[in-house]
Amino acid sequence: MKRPRNLSAEMPNTQNSGIGPWVNNMPIIEVKNLTKKFGDLTAVGNISFSVPEGKIFGFLGPNGAGKSTTIKMLTTLLTPTEGTLVLNGHNVADDPREARRSFGIVFQDPSLDEELTAYENMEIHGVLYHMKKNIRRERIAQLLDFVELWDRKDSKVKEFSGGMKRRLEIARGLLHHPKVLFLDEPTLGLDPQTRNHMWEYLRKLNETENITIFFTTHYMEEAERIADGIAVIDHGQIIASGAVEELKQQTSTNSLEEAFLKLTGRNIRDEDVSKADAMRMHHRAWRRNK
Repeated sequence: MKRPRNLSAEMPNTQNSGIGPWVNNMPIIEVKNLTKKFGDLTAVGNISFSVPEGKIFGFLGPNGAGKSTTIKMLTTLLTPTEGTLVLNGHNVADDPREARRSFGIVFQDPSLDEELTAYENMEIHGVLYHMKKNIRRERIAQLLDFVELWDRKDSKVKEFSGGMKRRLEIARGLLHHPKVLFLDEPTLGLDPQTRNHMWEYLRKLNETENITIFFTTHYMEEAERIADGIAVIDHGQIIASGAVEELKQQTSTNSLEEAFLKLTGRNIRDEDVSKADAMRMHHRAWRRNK
């Protein structure tokens, strides 16, 4: 198969590009009075926020704060107890199929089939989204080249490093031209070189395809460098939001990490096993009684 033309060479350098004010674009994600309960446990409690189209949005919080639960509701994996979610103009509860067409997602846990090749993983994803064969294969070739995996397209994923798998997951999530890309701790466990390289890809895609990026991370310096806007969630509540500089001004601090610690405290937040077990128990009970 002929090597695709290089998308990276056509993309502008965004390292020093200025991005307009955080509030200047129409919202592509709107969350209003969102609540998620598992029995008596409230994982997310009556939160509201919006994300402007074409921006990079960091959703930050300590362990167990409600980040992943919120993403699962936005991506139709969990049903809200109360509230409204609108994604790219589609009510997520009323029109989940169209909402799914609007986003790609890279989960915190690996989701690739390691017994298949990189190309086969991409191909299956394109078929599931009913992409026409010629369009699908052109897009696969472009994205694998973009994330520098074209030469490994016929290698099984089990032979890949952690960074290569993450790059493949990002390419797969972008295959169907989503308007929003959700990234749940996408750089967890990666070395600094791989993390920086990955964000270079994502910033270029944000710039050239106007993809809105919604990400979680525990790397505060990463969020400070990348995000146009931030929301901080703790104990299921949004406790602060705005541009990075606004959060630093609000907390009279000099870095996002200092602001985050001032907002959420310095105590270590180990995810309590008993709490996780309780959530699973309540979830099973909720499903039985639904």
